[in-house]
Amino acid sequence: MPTAWYPKDKEKLIEILDELMNAPAKKHKVNGLIVPHAGYEFSGKIAGKAFAMLKDSKKTKAVVIGPSHYIGFEGVRALKEIETPLGKIKIMENNFKTLDYEHSIDNEIPFLQGLGFKEILPLVTGEISKEKAKEIALKISKIKDAVFIFSTDLSHFLPYEEAVDKDRKTIRAIENCEECEEIDACGKSALSILMELCKLKNWNPRLIEYKNSGDITGDKNSVVGYSSFYF
Repeated sequence: MPTAWYPKDKEKLIEILDELMNAPAKKHKVNGLIVPHAGYEFSGKIAGKAFAMLKDSKKTKAVVIGPSHYIGFEGVRALKEIETPLGKIKIMENNFKTLDYEHSIDNEIPFLQGLGFKEILPLVTGEISKEKAKEIALKISKIKDAVFIFSTDLSHFLPYEEAVDKDRKTIRAIENCEECEEIDACGKSALSILMELCKLKNWNPRLIEYKNSGDITGDKNSVVGYSSFYF
């Protein structure tokens, strides 16, 4: 795979998506996913295994929530448009302030397009209070016939064993819907909305797979953690 987040050639991207999502759809009810957002050569298989669970979904709308990496702000903003090599995807009508780009959102869109999703609400989180997280969770919970995609990587740039230990604590907190200091994830602000949404809906995240970049590249001196869940 190229060093870009994902292939920019349409046919190559389709080929990669087919490869990454080649796992059979599991027979679980899937309301949503938590997936990583690194380059596909690093975290694509972990994300693909999760997205494969949506193969039999009849839904065509998705709410995609991920953290801001490029600018700081308070609250939540929406991407105003998204175009991948697979084409533009329709953005749901909304009244959020807008951003032009965020890879934590954009990297998930080809997976959704490959599965036949037609419309998304792409929300980017900045600094977010518990009250705001509750407000957004309540708002998106009213969107009918949508799946919810939360985008986050785990710990960054730690030695392998230290990363595994820290990521295990984060995974445990996510599965228990606990907002706590144990969570070490770039998408912690997005996960705060997930916690509130799961409380509203009585959903529980369940781990699909965990790895870190050391498992993929062999370089275990400084790694980034990746995990996927369904709920």
